Amino acid sequence: MSPPESVIAAERLFDGERFLADRAVVMRGGLIADVTAEPPPGLKLLRLPPGAILAPGFVDVQVNGGGGVLLNDDPSPAAIARIGAAHRLGGTTSFLPTLISDTRPVIRQAVGAVSAAIAAGVPGVLGIHLEGPFLSPQRPGIHDPARLARFEPEDVALLTGLGAAGVTLVTLAPEMVPPGSVAALVARGARVCAGHTADPGPAIRAALAEGLAGFTHLFNAMSQMSAREPGAVGLALTAAGAFAGIIADGHHVGDEALAVALRMKGPGRLMLVTDAMPPVGDPEARASFTLFGRTIHRTAHPNGDRLASADGTLAGSALTMAGAVRHMVSRGGASLEEALAMAAPTPARFLGLDGGIGRAAPGYAADLVALDPGLGVLGTCIGGAWQPGPAAQARAS
Repeated sequence: MSPPESVIAAERLFDGERFLADRAVVMRGGLIADVTAEPPPGLKLLRLPPGAILAPGFVDVQVNGGGGVLLNDDPSPAAIARIGAAHRLGGTTSFLPTLISDTRPVIRQAVGAVSAAIAAGVPGVLGIHLEGPFLSPQRPGIHDPARLARFEPEDVALLTGLGAAGVTLVTLAPEMVPPGSVAALVARGARVCAGHTADPGPAIRAALAEGLAGFTHLFNAMSQMSAREPGAVGLALTAAGAFAGIIADGHHVGDEALAVALRMKGPGRLMLVTDAMPPVGDPEARASFTLFGRTIHRTAHPNGDRLASADGTLAGSALTMAGAVRHMVSRGGASLEEALAMAAPTPARFLGLDGGIGRAAPGYAADLVALDPGLGVLGTCIGGAWQPGPAAQARAS
């Protein structure tokens, strides 16, 4: 059942393209019915505090875990719901549960769990991101080398098993799959990104010609640009039609590199992702977790908590999308409009869902985030259902 008709009013509304002053968003049947200067009388009204910002809810295409749960460890609808609830506290209203490299039976189980979660109406689930296992052993990052695999023809059907139930995003190393594999995945509806690749350029160029849509966690676990070879980084920055996800947490990418990427790609092609792990929203605030038998330590840092193995390998992040927005504005060279675009309309467009999410406009899903002047999360709406956020709870205490 959809929430009753209601209104949220704010001094500042970012509609996905620009800021508007003193606007009220009317929500009906899970959708935005109107955006008006005056709240209609007789409806339930939530008026945000002075200085607050209302914006399209954040869309995160790379969410490995949250709430103390890792999708690989528990590929179930209940785990997906818990992950989504944890990230909602950070302003995320839509997300792709992400499975890092694992065995084919686990891939099949995760795809089934996402399908069941969507059918059950778990809030915010858009589909699945399968990051691996067809990655370069030269650039595994924190992925378990024992779980990397050779691409077989039948893997096209395995990876696209979600079908029309939701969006499928596949990250692979183009040099590790036979020619035509990217085209075959795209033909079955998948979006394909290059990641964890050591290719200096030729295989990635060929993949772009086959329909490669973007690049996963730009700069990290990929071939770098040199004087004579573009590498994945160079092609990501210069391929005009390609999108790129980037982790703006102060650990994965330096602030100067964030600014360069933004200048090269622009906020319409560069999108914020968290690459988040179980510590995000973990109610027990554990100092470590286990990933394929390796202990991952969570350590405090001025830039925010850092997740790494004992040898220093980064293991995803403890980042929220609101934290990524704050970092891009304060240290990554982005205006607030640019950072908010990178967090909602740009990933929505990358996923091909920009006709339904990622904007605060009539006909779009009533998926919104309310932010205080410091960009803390006052609350979120998913389908018009309001939930207070950490910043609102702090104001009330």
